[in-house]
Amino acid sequence: MAQGVAWNARRLGIPCTVVVPDHAPRAKLDAVERLGGRFIKLPVDRWWQVLVDHGYPGLEGLFVHPVADPAVVAGNGTIGLEIVEELPDVDAVLVPWGGGGLSCGIAAAVRALRPAARVFACEVETAAPLSASLAAGRPVGVDFVPSFVDGIGARGLLPEMWPMAQELLAGSLVVSLAETAAALRRLASRARVVAEGAGAVPVAAALAHGELGRRVVCVVSGGNIDADRLAAILAEAT
Repeated sequence: MAQGVAWNARRLGIPCTVVVPDHAPRAKLDAVERLGGRFIKLPVDRWWQVLVDHGYPGLEGLFVHPVADPAVVAGNGTIGLEIVEELPDVDAVLVPWGGGGLSCGIAAAVRALRPAARVFACEVETAAPLSASLAAGRPVGVDFVPSFVDGIGARGLLPEMWPMAQELLAGSLVVSLAETAAALRRLASRARVVAEGAGAVPVAAALAHGELGRRVVCVVSGGNIDADRLAAILAEAT
């Protein structure tokens, strides 16, 4: 999303500043800078507070929330429209859970057009607040361990996303780092798709959970992974 905002800011001739957590991959930061944007890197807890507060002190202009902005959620819903258009009898859609904007937006569209389809959030075990919250019946915090799956995961849920997640999502599918790495390698070797860790999580979930239906769609949400990290993960298969 950061690159999309930076691209549009350049097109409109306006400045763009992206606030990122300190574990954001260099590949993503370089892309933002190539598009004319700048970034502010923060410790992950302080970055999460920016999402909670819907803003960062000292920055002027429009704050585009990457998760809870209604326009962003609606825009994500167009992915659901395309899925149903291309596969009208889809059984399940698997989406990475970063904060809920992507999965809930897609779920709103899919459920409106294909009520029988189930939309699952997908998380990695080192940071799975949605799974823990669904089990508890209320938002709860979890331990967060940084990993190569740097595009999703947090210590908790944004309060405004909890009701939407409860209503729209069929549940959360949690996978391990090893399963995610194996899915990343499979995407590269068989589909020739370079995916970031977060983008590989739905594929890992589909491989680990075989009871999801005959027609399963995995949303591979991005390819922002540093080359050296990708090489190391690919080399694990040898």
